[in-house]
Amino acid sequence: MPPKTIAVVNSTGRQAASLIRVASAVGYKVRAQLRAREGLVAQELEGLRNVELIEGSLEDSTVVKALFVGAELAFINTTHWGDEVAVGRSLADAAKRAGVRHYVYSSMPDHATCGKDWPSLPMWSSKFAVENYVRQIGIPATFVYAGIYNNNFTSLPYPLFCMELQDDGSFQWRAPFHPDRPLPWLDAEHDVGPAVLQILKDGPRKWAGHRIALAFEMLTPNQVCATFERALGRRVAYVRGPIEIKVSIPPGYREQLERVNVLFGQCEAPYFGPDLDAPDEARSLWEGHGSLEEYAREVFPDEERLNGRTWML
Repeated sequence: MPPKTIAVVNSTGRQAASLIRVASAVGYKVRAQLRAREGLVAQELEGLRNVELIEGSLEDSTVVKALFVGAELAFINTTHWGDEVAVGRSLADAAKRAGVRHYVYSSMPDHATCGKDWPSLPMWSSKFAVENYVRQIGIPATFVYAGIYNNNFTSLPYPLFCMELQDDGSFQWRAPFHPDRPLPWLDAEHDVGPAVLQILKDGPRKWAGHRIALAFEMLTPNQVCATFERALGRRVAYVRGPIEIKVSIPPGYREQLERVNVLFGQCEAPYFGPDLDAPDEARSLWEGHGSLEEYAREVFPDEERLNGRTWML
């Protein structure tokens, strides 16, 4: 029996690249769209066996049509660049026309639909709109909701996940989350691929219509800081407060962060909404998941060094 083909978009992103690495290694064919063959990840993907790269924009109908020719499976993670809803609908329509048998879409919740006067996060609500469209057209589909990426943390002055280096050598994380409310965490590069591949192996008979929280740990902000403290051997403190914006950011992201302050700071809403739990389902899909402590100990210092930081020297 010939190997199945998986169609993947935005292939240099952390979620997509994670699946491509795993699927190609175990013999699946992967047809992977990317905007340009630039950067280290694109070069890596180009060198993988069983991977066919399609270069071009997802707003180009010829690229979208070519992506799904002969593909039985798909993993689709749209981005907020451009009209995400229009692109998401176009991809779903093309996949259905091509006869894709299982369509896994990386979605996120729209908290405004929960009936609790919670605001929408604009970069999440567009994904939720695409999810609803995928459901409406009837293609066999599963929806994964990614937790917070472990490697969002940086000591660079980026908002929300800045581990700010203090004068005494300690770190401080400032964010609007309740210090003792658990949040979902994910090593996207390591764990998305194996989990999504298992969903595709199990197939739509098991997973059609399901939402799955892709998060392998639930840790409060205080627990996160204790984890970093153990891993780095430095004091790490959590301070609850509004997000501080110290660098130039796009207007759309600024609006997202303003809503984050309200949704998780003032309303204290659950990260995935009231009806989606983690981490048991994700762990049932992939037992070899990484931990935030492993990331903080083994990866965070190297990423910091690559960013020109010298605190670890």
